[in-house]
Amino acid sequence: MIDSPLWKAQRGVKAVLQRAIGEAAALATTSGGELAIVLTDDSAIRALNRDWRGKDQPTNVLSFPAKAPSHSRRTGERRGRVRLLGDIVIAYETMAREAVAAHRPFRHHLAHLAVHGFLHLVGHDHAVEAEADAMEALEVAVLARLDVPNPYLTPTPSLPRLRERERRGADC
Repeated sequence: MIDSPLWKAQRGVKAVLQRAIGEAAALATTSGGELAIVLTDDSAIRALNRDWRGKDQPTNVLSFPAKAPSHSRRTGERRGRVRLLGDIVIAYETMAREAVAAHRPFRHHLAHLAVHGFLHLVGHDHAVEAEADAMEALEVAVLARLDVPNPYLTPTPSLPRLRERERRGADC
């Protein structure tokens, strides 16, 4: 869903997102599901970040995993029901600014944020070092399948390694 006209200036966004999520799902061994991606602006993501995380500032991407219905935890998914994974929200200005600062193509950074958000939806996290290493390795593997260079080889202030970012309390 496009929630900001800023995104309309970029061609091929839908294709980048579909391919990134498809490759991430394949490597994360996700057994299907449905998610929503909201392409918004800094103002809207700032409000979400403030309301849901207590951080009154814009960020690049937020993930909102869906809560599994009680029946799926006990007996598995019912036949014919779509598994809801959750929502990924990406802010145009912050994402574009980070891509420029890191000298990365817009599409590469968009793919990275989509993969990162998706991995959060399927249960990955980077709160502790071992989890951060595993999540980062999975991101790099997915991005390689998309012909996107490893964004963590040369961390920049706008894109440090996940665990360095967590130690500083930055958004992700």
